[in-house]
Amino acid sequence: MKSKFEMLAMGELSFFLGLQVNQKEDGFFIHQSKYVKDILSRFKMEDCTPYDTPIPVNHKLNSDPDGKELDCRLYRAMIGSLMYLTASRPDIMFVVCICSRFQAKPKESHLIAVKRIFRYRKGKQRLRLWFPHGSNFEFNAYTDSDFGGCCLDRKSTTEYIVAASCCSQILWIQQQLRDYGLNFAGTPMFIDNNVTMSITNNPVKHSKTKHIEIRYHFIRDCAYKKLNELVKIHTDDNFAELFTKAFDRTRFEILIKMIAQSLSVHFTVHAPKNMQGVDELRYVSDTIC
Repeated sequence: MKSKFEMLAMGELSFFLGLQVNQKEDGFFIHQSKYVKDILSRFKMEDCTPYDTPIPVNHKLNSDPDGKELDCRLYRAMIGSLMYLTASRPDIMFVVCICSRFQAKPKESHLIAVKRIFRYRKGKQRLRLWFPHGSNFEFNAYTDSDFGGCCLDRKSTTEYIVAASCCSQILWIQQQLRDYGLNFAGTPMFIDNNVTMSITNNPVKHSKTKHIEIRYHFIRDCAYKKLNELVKIHTDDNFAELFTKAFDRTRFEILIKMIAQSLSVHFTVHAPKNMQGVDELRYVSDTIC
């Protein structure tokens, strides 16, 4: 790049807009450890007790009309800090999105839920994103929905509509990858819902979906043109559940380890050299990929 553009070399990238980059010979890590320490200090939670999960299973978070009102500025500041943290921590995406719904009139119960996210983050500071070098690249998609899981109105988005939204994201990523000379037509989209696979791949079932908006049916054309392929997956193996539901400690940790271990099948992940005494397998399972 220096031979074609006038530019100044600033050295190896290690920090950018709150994102820390640890570059290794076989790849690099992206995390926000310093940012987490800063926001814990900002909201005076440096000495808080850690939690194992960011949200309880039966959280029942709602508008809480009878709850004690709070200063919305503090609540919005905490939500904004957590939303930026999701750039490197997808394990808190679900609960942050739920808590962000109550920014207009936050109550004390909502603040307790947000503080639990900070407590969870304090206890899980080793989780980070790993991007390996020189490995075979695979493009897989996972989709899931939570039927009637919203505590506000009990409304639910059907799995078919969620799959259509996932399909549109696949097409966008495929187009971006073509700019780099990579063709991933026929991307497998893993789904645990038999009905969605049936009405997508079986023309006989199309007459039973007239109540669904036409714009969602383009997933059928994509499947017909082999742009993507719906693949059945067991619910227990669906990584997308991490972004749609709340789980207890056991299931939550299993989902995180499954994501890490699935990547280690294709890539070899080693503990950084400066982390002496760290068990390698433990480090791999603590890496979100």
